[in-house]
Amino acid sequence: MSSKDVIVIQKAEENNLKQLSLEIPKHKITVFTGVSGSGKSSLVFDTIAAESQRLLNETYSTYIQNQLPHYGRPKVEKIENLPVSIVIDQKRIGGNARSTVGTITDLLSYIRLLYSRIGKPFIGYSNIFSFNHPEGMCPHCNGLGEKEDVDIDALIDFNKSLNAGAIQFPTFQPGGWRWTRYVNSGLFDNDKKIKDYSPNELNLLLYEKSKTLKSPPKEWHKTAKYEGVIIRIQKAFLWKESKGKKTYQKELKRIVQKQACSYCNGTRYNDKILSCKINGLSIGELCKLSIVDCLKFVEAIDSSTTETVVSEITKRLETLIEVGLGYLSLDRSTSTLSGGESQRIKMVRHLNSSLSDIVYIFDEPSVGLHPEDVSRMNKLLLAIRDKGNTVLVVEHDPDMIKIADEIIDIGPFSGIEGGNIVFKGSYSALLKSDTITGKTLRKPFIINEAPRIGKEFMVINDAGSHNLKHLSVQIPKHALTVITGVAGSGKSTLISKELMSRYSDIVWLNQKRIHTTVRSNLATYMGFYDEIRRLFGKYFNISSALFSYNSKGACENCNGLGKVKTDLAFMDDVELVCEVCNGRRFKPEVLEYYINDKNIDDVLLLTVDEAISFLKGERELVNRLSILQKVGLGYIQLGQSLDTFSGGEIQRLKLATKLNSKEDKSIVVFDEPSTGLHESDIQNLLILFNNLIDEGNTVILIEHNLSLISQADWVIDLGPEAGEKGGYLLYEGTIKGLLECKRSVTAKHLLKHLADN
Repeated sequence: MSSKDVIVIQKAEENNLKQLSLEIPKHKITVFTGVSGSGKSSLVFDTIAAESQRLLNETYSTYIQNQLPHYGRPKVEKIENLPVSIVIDQKRIGGNARSTVGTITDLLSYIRLLYSRIGKPFIGYSNIFSFNHPEGMCPHCNGLGEKEDVDIDALIDFNKSLNAGAIQFPTFQPGGWRWTRYVNSGLFDNDKKIKDYSPNELNLLLYEKSKTLKSPPKEWHKTAKYEGVIIRIQKAFLWKESKGKKTYQKELKRIVQKQACSYCNGTRYNDKILSCKINGLSIGELCKLSIVDCLKFVEAIDSSTTETVVSEITKRLETLIEVGLGYLSLDRSTSTLSGGESQRIKMVRHLNSSLSDIVYIFDEPSVGLHPEDVSRMNKLLLAIRDKGNTVLVVEHDPDMIKIADEIIDIGPFSGIEGGNIVFKGSYSALLKSDTITGKTLRKPFIINEAPRIGKEFMVINDAGSHNLKHLSVQIPKHALTVITGVAGSGKSTLISKELMSRYSDIVWLNQKRIHTTVRSNLATYMGFYDEIRRLFGKYFNISSALFSYNSKGACENCNGLGKVKTDLAFMDDVELVCEVCNGRRFKPEVLEYYINDKNIDDVLLLTVDEAISFLKGERELVNRLSILQKVGLGYIQLGQSLDTFSGGEIQRLKLATKLNSKEDKSIVVFDEPSTGLHESDIQNLLILFNNLIDEGNTVILIEHNLSLISQADWVIDLGPEAGEKGGYLLYEGTIKGLLECKRSVTAKHLLKHLADN
């Protein structure tokens, strides 16, 4: 192999990396393994991807560079033969209300072209077949497909008067400035209860359109116009993106109901567009089909004038099905997609690209995938490689590790005890190695032979939400139940819609971001930063506030942020490390106070594992830190910002909070708790679940990981496929019985792993 056929990295020191020097083969699939926090992401994302993006950005003009993300130079001596990289991560696509699966994949562009050519009757060119075009959108919902209506009963307390606070929304409360627009109007008896209003009075209060009052009281503002409460709320908060809409997001969620637009039935298009059909379907109806059914429809089109367009649509739809997204519809809003779904959507876009000799970097592409879908994903990774590209994958899934041309195992442990290359070679060689990954992969696969099933069950009858086929199931209390099935089979719907509507004492631990500020970190979120500050204050007999970067101890130059923003007027703000505190956030004098050779900043830089050793005399604090260690977060620094946590880390942090609380016994639901975890950590997770059950809780997992499924006391398997072809109950019972279910793909993969022992 010539020197040009490898990416050469010399002395990488980003985060915990220990001066790593290595060569990565080009035009191959290289999988990076290792326990959570070992340094995989530091090498792949923070070093290789960051340097590639930085060098690419430097080729653009200064103006363009200031519109792009800014990448600092990673701590690495040299990288040679580095191609342009494309990172396909798990960040949700998000987007506004007009962004759908159809628009983000460009499929809608081809479908619009299809309808403009062979749709009957002919009504115009492809651009008007867009719900974002004035001639294409439904005029009643402006192409959004749904309307936001105010729930009057949630907004108005009919047992109160205007003076008593009948309007239950900020700025409309007594004394609020919008409240004065009603009590000072002279139109109402301000002490009369709303329930006693006549129909005309109620309509005047709620729905009256903007008008000038003829003889208003002297308190009324001269230039003001009167309009009903609901009209005012719609204009101020619902019909436009405004500061108020963001400020009162929580309050709006309470009073606003979203419903499909009754005029276009949620299709987003106007009557003229919907009148144009191909084989009996309008473009709006086509986009509501599942991708699987959409493919069948397109394949049935027989037209010589659209062969190229049909071929392109077919290819893209087939790719979406290959990555396990056949259950989605093209009108599905991108803001509702999970991290795993978002990652696969991005992957599809790159698969259809004509670019080659690119480095594609994937962050755990198996996330959210059933083992049945992982095999499909493997084929796509191989296809990307075979187009002449280099594929780098950070992964824990054994089935995905197997397809690697080369495996680089980082470790041996996490945090400061990681950052070394402990193995480099083939999968067969990894199995024989003495690394944690090697030992875990060759560990015998066993199933739960002694399930805990008592006499108490939670019952769900006639569950019919979304794609569920009116199924009935029972979930044992004080046991570990796992809900299985391919992505889109109805697992989350069964729990989030059906179970949670029937039982109130459910704690849902998902992977959604935690709402925090830029000053939030692990120590502040878990509540032990105050205790650490008090420890320093007591030790030196001074105020603990001095050891807070949010209070007296804050660097005066950056106000305790560690960074300073520079306003460049016509260009984007530039964020620089504070030159006074060098990013440490504290006043210089605060950092002069040491306990056992560590100041307050040094303590915040400790990992949870290191902090347990440092604070060994503080029993209560060590106990709380030990919980973080038990959930697999021992490698996280106390001062690490929460916005840098992965979805799996967020969920384990929520678990730690749950374990740390003194709540009553409850039903605890975990949504794919194995996300981001090395297989060796799965056993620790099982110990925690069993502890929760021993304490009287009921634990339910929505999970794809076979190691967790195999240890369930009770399994509910849904399928057989996704979307409309899913939602059926395939099996309910112990894990041993599941193995005999012929229709279950979960059983197929469990049997395969048992046979591989």
